[in-house]
Amino acid sequence: MSDFDRNFATVRPGYRADQVAIDQGLRAHMLRVYNYMTAGVALTGLVAWFTFSAAVTDAGGSLQLTSFGQAIFQSPLMWVLILAPLGLVFALSFGINRLSAGTALLLFFVYAGLLGVSLASIFLVYTGTSITRVFFISAATFGAMSLYGYTTQRDLTGVGSFMFMGLIGIIIASLVNIFLKSNGLGWAISVIGVLIFVGLTAYDTQKIKEMYSVQDDGTVAGRKAVMGALSLYLDFINLFLMLLRLFGDRR
Repeated sequence: MSDFDRNFATVRPGYRADQVAIDQGLRAHMLRVYNYMTAGVALTGLVAWFTFSAAVTDAGGSLQLTSFGQAIFQSPLMWVLILAPLGLVFALSFGINRLSAGTALLLFFVYAGLLGVSLASIFLVYTGTSITRVFFISAATFGAMSLYGYTTQRDLTGVGSFMFMGLIGIIIASLVNIFLKSNGLGWAISVIGVLIFVGLTAYDTQKIKEMYSVQDDGTVAGRKAVMGALSLYLDFINLFLMLLRLFGDRR
């Protein structure tokens, strides 16, 4: 009798037991995604800071590159560090169905670490105080938009498609601005980029939520969690970098 009462108490009137199971499974899945994503961001930040610490010395109040810093910021190795994370993203995106969940997660963390090495250069350009300030602004913005994407009943598919087209546009504009070196165009790219990644955060959160299935086995669920974490990780990192360009204090 006690078992019956306990089981009955877990189901609200008018709410089927299978709906309760789905809700509990979805919450566990989303928590897993956010934990992976948060761990990836933390790893990137730690690697970036320690890389910067090893790459520079403080000589009379001015930063000087060490031999290690010259190797990663001024030698051809710099391009390897820039392109290697991109290669890992493609490997994860196109090869996810052939990877085990554990391998996919390992590649995600390797990617986060490599990106941290590349992002160490922001400490050369911006003050540590402004980087910290913009990080918390980015975290608050990301959290609000991800919550909106999770709770809204509105279909964000159209928003996601529009934001993706905008993303292609700012990538092309950024490549053009490498040659033009226009401050005005750079500012416009950053403003539009913030709007795009704010929208993508909400869209990706909703997509991750809708991709969950209670029928997934451990391998499929693990793969979906890693890919969801990667999507949100990229949204957060790019939102942070766009905001840093707008509000960061340069050295």
